[in-house]
Amino acid sequence: MTTSVKRADHRVSARVRILLWLLFVMAVALAAVAVATRSILLRDVDHRINQLLTQETGEFANFVEQGVDPATGRRFTDPDALLRIFLQRQYSDPDEELLGLVGTSGTGLRVIRQSRDLPTTVALHRDRVSLDAIAASDASSGRIERARGEVRWAKVPIGSPGGGGDSAFVVAFHADRERAVADEAFRVLLAISGVALLMTTGIGWAVAGRILAPVRVVRATAAELTERDLTQRIPVQGRDDIAALAETFNAMLDRLEQAFAGQRQFVDDAGHELSTPITIVRGHLELMGEDPAEQRETVRLVTDELDRMSRIVEDLLLLAKAERPDFVRTEPVQLAELTADVFVKARALGERDWALEGVADREAVLDPQRITQAMVQLAQNAVQHTVPGQRIAIGSRTAEGRIELYVADNGPGVQEQDAEVVFERFRRGTARRGARTSGAGLGLSIVRAIAEGHRGGRVELRPTEGGGATFVLVLVLEESP
Repeated sequence: MTTSVKRADHRVSARVRILLWLLFVMAVALAAVAVATRSILLRDVDHRINQLLTQETGEFANFVEQGVDPATGRRFTDPDALLRIFLQRQYSDPDEELLGLVGTSGTGLRVIRQSRDLPTTVALHRDRVSLDAIAASDASSGRIERARGEVRWAKVPIGSPGGGGDSAFVVAFHADRERAVADEAFRVLLAISGVALLMTTGIGWAVAGRILAPVRVVRATAAELTERDLTQRIPVQGRDDIAALAETFNAMLDRLEQAFAGQRQFVDDAGHELSTPITIVRGHLELMGEDPAEQRETVRLVTDELDRMSRIVEDLLLLAKAERPDFVRTEPVQLAELTADVFVKARALGERDWALEGVADREAVLDPQRITQAMVQLAQNAVQHTVPGQRIAIGSRTAEGRIELYVADNGPGVQEQDAEVVFERFRRGTARRGARTSGAGLGLSIVRAIAEGHRGGRVELRPTEGGGATFVLVLVLEESP
């Protein structure tokens, strides 16, 4: 017991599991949104930089082909003048550098630039190593990773007419600030996601607690249930799945309460019924003397009580078997033949005015042995509550999709207050219809169990015309396949 309690204490509640899964899904979703947004922003930055580099190099190429030197009025022949005039006429973005490279890389390389200041830590024209790498590269574009930040560049070579060193136009873009905007948006999204997760934690905890509150009530109610107290019920609120669960649980408790009540009553009644013959047997055996005649009488009385106990046990076993699915085994049966057989068997139960009334001449699906057992039991019950010469009728009929097999007598009948209890186990009613018998009050319970063992079957008590009682087995009329 202690181990079970400890294990239960270490379980993670459904409320926590729901919240953890909710937070996990939201965290993954928000992280995916943030990463996707950053990727889209960085892609837009790269696209814009590529467009800018293409635009600047395209403008310079057009200027080389169509530009006119203002000093000579002719096409440019001096790369130095070409670069200076073009750079003077261009307006660059804040993160953009337009440079002219004249001569070869190394100490002979001259840099022509616009008259604008950039931070010393950023400006490319002060980074001779990077400029030499760009001048010496055969590629038309590329990128340089520096400690001061990434630089994206593109160049347009200019051939020297005099056969001197090559020159080139270079456009460089410092991408760090553009990328910083994307990174800042990413950090803002992460911050918003964190706040959203915190809010989700609080809201999810409250909502999950409210949704699972009936489940906790079910758990608490189940923990309080005992065999002696099955009266606890769960309040049903709303029309959702939780309310349906509460209704189902309450219905289960109703069935359990009825089952336990019936079981306790059954045990009490069985103990009471069995204690009487046991007491009689013990008393006669203790008082039995040496006289042979007295001994024979005592043995006869003891045997009679033991037989009665045996019948009670057999009836109890039969009622217990009635709970099994194979209690009734149906097959196609001719009702007329079955009714006639029951009538012949019942006539041997006593000297009565036996009558075979209606006979249903058709086939039905039922268990002939169980039905015969129930009808004979009803006939025996009628014999016990009538006197010789009184009429007992047996018959069968069909009407409105059902079969009715009945036993009617002209005895004293059943009082109204007894009609509700005569089919219960060990219940004989407040007033017997005839002389006292040695029965245990299980006969009609067996009849009801047989009737209800057939699908939709039941047993009914009806008054007999002219006085008496009529017990009717009502079965659903099932055609043979």
